[in-house]
Amino acid sequence: MTPEETDPPRPPRPSRRIVLLGGLAAALGVSACGRTMVTGVADSPATTGATAPAASSTVASTEVTGSYSIRDSTTGTEMDVTVSGDTRSIRANGLPNHTTGDFPNPGNPNTISAQSYAFELPRYGTKARELTRLALPQPFGIAINGVLFDPLAAEWYQRDPRSGWTIEAIGPKGTLGLDDNNAHVQPTGAYHYHGIPTGLAGVLKSTAHSPLLGWAGDGFPVYARYGYTDPRDPASGISDLTPSYRLRSGTRSGGPGGAYDGTYTEDFEFVEGHGMLDQANGRFAVTPEHPDGTYHYVLTAAFPFVPRYFAGTVADSFVKAGAARDRARAPDGRSRPGDPMPRCAAPPSRSGEGGAGDGARAVVQPAPARGDPLRQVAGHDDPLDLVGALVDPAALSAIRR
Repeated sequence: MTPEETDPPRPPRPSRRIVLLGGLAAALGVSACGRTMVTGVADSPATTGATAPAASSTVASTEVTGSYSIRDSTTGTEMDVTVSGDTRSIRANGLPNHTTGDFPNPGNPNTISAQSYAFELPRYGTKARELTRLALPQPFGIAINGVLFDPLAAEWYQRDPRSGWTIEAIGPKGTLGLDDNNAHVQPTGAYHYHGIPTGLAGVLKSTAHSPLLGWAGDGFPVYARYGYTDPRDPASGISDLTPSYRLRSGTRSGGPGGAYDGTYTEDFEFVEGHGMLDQANGRFAVTPEHPDGTYHYVLTAAFPFVPRYFAGTVADSFVKAGAARDRARAPDGRSRPGDPMPRCAAPPSRSGEGGAGDGARAVVQPAPARGDPLRQVAGHDDPLDLVGALVDPAALSAIRR
């Protein structure tokens, strides 16, 4: 790791502007119809559109690294971002300002409702000495429209969190009721993204750098899929920033059996250098908003879709309630069970897979050390050790209800 990657220089204070392409702002101003107020990022105090294009049909490049607010009279989206000194303060109600799928639906029985998010994130992330692995129900970050990036799902083989097989929200079976934005809804009404949010990002062109889509809980920015081929040269062309995870070869030795096909998190392994991104699905590079370079995360079209690790120090305000307590390890090395915290509950599956919901307890855990024999597969580290996401039977029963 180079000195720049360890402690990247802070970029100069950027101008607060928004560049709109294709008529409307997909990143901030898209709504099904009606009026969207976006202030603080443009010369004019409002962006108005009587008729918006369908989700994913508009391209927008945005610079929203300063303070701004969103008020959408049609979708109800409300968000205030205040940048002061080294802090980015975010207040949002979590309602998306773009078209969504129908909720409830057969795979997701929940209805979207307003939330109350309040986060104080570092304006400039700081790399930590080791990665921190996400574990349920910790979200990863927040988008520029106030919707959370929340990749983990509390769905397991035979509905058993002790099985060691965690069902992926974006998988070949597609049983969790995701819409075209790779999103669905928790029992609390929280709409959240499990992958690239197409309604927010618009059409991502392979010839242009991704727009800034949000921030992780450690303050580092979040982009999607496309970036500069040479991370330090914006004139080097655009590449698809592929992850360094791949499907394991062969068949599962236990649990559900069968070939590794991406149904379960444990079907994947991290292979350093396999793609262009690191284990946290990020890299240090220059971006349109950070011409001097910054570490940043990338949402990808393939696993892990949304990063499963924090490379920096997570802001206290972003740690899910109870996480600090649940960092403690039981004598057998597994995480201690926490209080039930139901999320994204899906209807019971006839196959016996899933049904527990999209999160059962709060914990943010350090990544196991490299070389841990429990994580070593064919000479490479296992990407995620989520078996520690345990709940007691009473908690699991409550989540199913």
